[in-house]
Amino acid sequence: MALIKLGKDPNSPEGKSPTVYLDDVTGNYVLQGWKVLDPERLAAMDIPEHETVIEFPRRMMQFFPEVNGASSPNP
Repeated sequence: MALIKLGKDPNSPEGKSPTVYLDDVTGNYVLQGWKVLDPERLAAMDIPEHETVIEFPRRMMQFFPEVNGASSPNP
């Protein structure tokens, strides 16, 4: 498995996060973002034990190939 970096948030302090990756084996996206820690927001969701929640800015959607008219991710 290789994670292919598709894009980093150009507005992120120190350029460390959020980031969009593509898993070249599964074809799934892997997202790095800010942890959601607010109890009220977390209580509004039904989160299974094996999952987590991150916050991901809308401006990062530009890095998903489907948003740019590509039919499939081509890293």
